[in-house]
Amino acid sequence: MHVAIIGAGHGWHTDELQRALEARGHRCAVLPIRGMAAWVNGGPPLSSRGVALDDFDVVLVRIIPRGSLEQTIFRMDALHLLEARGVRVVNCAKSIERTVDKYYTSALLAQAGLPTPRTAVCERSADALEAFAALGGDVVVKPLFGSMGLGMVRIDREEVAYRVFKALEVERAVYYVQEFIPHGGRDIRAFVLGNRVLAAIERRADGWRTNVARGAEARPIHLTPEQEELCLRAAQVVGTEYAGVDLLTGTDGSPYVLEVNGVPGWKGLQAATGIDVATEIVVYLENSEAR
Repeated sequence: MHVAIIGAGHGWHTDELQRALEARGHRCAVLPIRGMAAWVNGGPPLSSRGVALDDFDVVLVRIIPRGSLEQTIFRMDALHLLEARGVRVVNCAKSIERTVDKYYTSALLAQAGLPTPRTAVCERSADALEAFAALGGDVVVKPLFGSMGLGMVRIDREEVAYRVFKALEVERAVYYVQEFIPHGGRDIRAFVLGNRVLAAIERRADGWRTNVARGAEARPIHLTPEQEELCLRAAQVVGTEYAGVDLLTGTDGSPYVLEVNGVPGWKGLQAATGIDVATEIVVYLENSEAR
């Protein structure tokens, strides 16, 4: 295979993927999304730093860097059109759009009947304050786009909610207000690849945030059949070929699907489980290309 890895540039994950691809005899190029350029009737339909993306068998999307609304729309439109011309994009543009937006993900999970926390999404601070009260006065406010726990804040006092929501109003933010589920500082990250859960870890923290990138400890675990089914269904709902699925069990024993990440990292999961995730992804691409 001839594979392009596109994202923010070289880093641990892209280096791992390049190593795994080349070790199995495949050609690989790491290209920046910010370097993409498109032509309509005049040059290569889509390229990055002068390398035509239509010449690759697979374009593997590692990350979608932050950008303006126009930049984000251009990047996603370009990936859609690349797929329409017959190039395999993993994960596909549609699934990335579904998972990069927390509201879209949560709504799709709920519509599919999967357990997910009650969440309100709105644009006015007054509506956010109403949601804060309706959700029991203990919520987690998250950026609509974001990862690694950055920008999340737990609010359990009305006066704090008022100040936070007013500050976000100045930024013209969209409020994503989710009920806080007591969980004892533990949750689960499962890595779904194709139609199986490749590996899973339990993340433990002293506080309510359980992101490994923010200092949580990780240990490998075996999912129950019910948990595994939840992960597979969640990935299927958003249409990913590989994904990071976050599960949480409330202190009352109720399960929840919190998020599905369509461009997941796996450094912490690999360190805890010893599984060579990049090689597993390459083997999956080989097997699915052969079908």
